[in-house]
Amino acid sequence: MERKNILKGVVFVGLGASSYGMLATFVKLAYNEGYTTDEVTFAQLSLGVLGMLLITLFQTKIRKVEMPKLRKNDLSKLLLVGTSLGFTSLFYYLSVVYINVSVAIVLLMQTVWMSVLLEAILSKSFPSVRKIISVVIVLLGTLLATNLIGSDVELDWNGFFWGLMAAASFTTTMYASNRVATYLPAYKKSLIMLLSGFAVIICFVIYSYDGSFNFSIFLKWGLILSLFGTIIPPLLLNIGFPKAGLGLGSIVSSLELPVSILMAYFLLNESVSWVQWSGIVLILTAIVIMNINFSKK
Repeated sequence: MERKNILKGVVFVGLGASSYGMLATFVKLAYNEGYTTDEVTFAQLSLGVLGMLLITLFQTKIRKVEMPKLRKNDLSKLLLVGTSLGFTSLFYYLSVVYINVSVAIVLLMQTVWMSVLLEAILSKSFPSVRKIISVVIVLLGTLLATNLIGSDVELDWNGFFWGLMAAASFTTTMYASNRVATYLPAYKKSLIMLLSGFAVIICFVIYSYDGSFNFSIFLKWGLILSLFGTIIPPLLLNIGFPKAGLGLGSIVSSLELPVSILMAYFLLNESVSWVQWSGIVLILTAIVIMNINFSKK
């Protein structure tokens, strides 16, 4: 039964990460139409909060699902770690201002070793050999899949800093999904976290407001961005991480990278070399290694 629950967790985390992978292409398409970071993030988070609120109301008012009572201090914890949802999008989009997307994705994927390290610190135990090997394979696959090896890349330290901050913030999101208030239904927990994440974006929009805002972003890209950026991923991650665990879940979440590359290949017509395909294969291999029990036939 435990193995079955872990497998379910892996599936949910994988689907949530894949949703994030799709988001990158949609954001790039919105940028190509002239929309700004303020407009993209505000539309994404505001409609995401609204969608999650409607889901919660449907569950509690229509289906009459009994809601567990929020335990002491869990509300403040969820609001605190929920800011990571806003910071992850914000930091990632800021990093892309200074460095190209492939480098930014590589930096974001540092959540793999950050999560395994965080899990080791919290559990006060050294990661298993299999997990360490999988992390190394994922990192090598990430370098290949983003085609960094052999390419001429100029690294801006501003972009490097914001990229690592995005990775640290996303690690916090995965930690919260795995550890904080896991007894709450995923939709209720996601709503609370999204509220504080939206507050972060509101502060950013107010700070950077230059007197203009293109509200057509809500009609053109708002629904897609909110679905794949703030509704589907938090729901699936909050369901999957408690079952899969932080270390394993973070490795499975690396599916975001190959999905992002495939989306760019089919929708943006970006070329994908054999080096990038080999990186995708390595990442998928690491996921298989983490999920096969080699002690059984």
